[in-house]
Amino acid sequence: MALAEHAHPLPAPLVLEGQIEPLSAADRLALAAAVQALETTSLVARLSSLAGAQIDLASRFVPARFARIGRHASTLALRAALHTALQSLHKTQAPASRRLHKALAAASGVVGGAFGLAGLMFELPVSTTLMLRAIADIARAEGEDLSRPESALACLEVFALGGRPTTAGTIESGYFAVRGLLAQSVSEAARFVVQHHIIDEAAPVLARLIAQIAGRFGFVVSQKMAAQAVPVVGAMSAAALNLAFTDHFQKLAHGHFTVRRLERHYGRAVVREEYDRLMHKD
Repeated sequence: MALAEHAHPLPAPLVLEGQIEPLSAADRLALAAAVQALETTSLVARLSSLAGAQIDLASRFVPARFARIGRHASTLALRAALHTALQSLHKTQAPASRRLHKALAAASGVVGGAFGLAGLMFELPVSTTLMLRAIADIARAEGEDLSRPESALACLEVFALGGRPTTAGTIESGYFAVRGLLAQSVSEAARFVVQHHIIDEAAPVLARLIAQIAGRFGFVVSQKMAAQAVPVVGAMSAAALNLAFTDHFQKLAHGHFTVRRLERHYGRAVVREEYDRLMHKD
């Protein structure tokens, strides 16, 4: 995917009479929805709402085998997604199509479900690529220029936001903490893309970013695998599981790119301060 030759910095926040512009009422509501999505969205909770506490218990205690398979499958999936989903995205101007992407992801789940864990290595790259396309559509709808390396790589960041292997509320699990952990790798990867004018998922700098994201994405994949192993899931289809999986990351994408849109308009400090206030609001 040919990308812009220069990564542009964020524009300076607007200033009114010497003061940084405060968030409008509409943008404050949008940020509140983003906080809700980014800090409380849980795949385990979504799956449990579909099939009850049995899935909740199984997903919280992921077998080591599932964890290993999940990490490996996630790395392969993210490499494939980065290579295929962003190759031609900048050429299309179609609006975000969440229903189409969900339907295709559900269909891939049917195929993968027919082969059990063995099918994961084939199904996950397909469903992840479809999810990344949906994420990129959401990013574009929020004003992202996907010809910019940093914006393109921000789509990949969403997969890291869905996995919280540590206890909720710890420093490693919050939205801004995850972005902070990835910041240097994203910056280095963006510089590489600018210099080489193409995304090469095999390049060491991009492989390092993929490995970081896969560590967190793999945790969510292993939760999905554990849920599929529960007998009660026989009453559910693989398509339903994939729909929940896809919807999980689309909600995170809306939150992520809402925050980034507001940061471009108001500046990072203003948005972070309001985000933290909303986080601790009773």
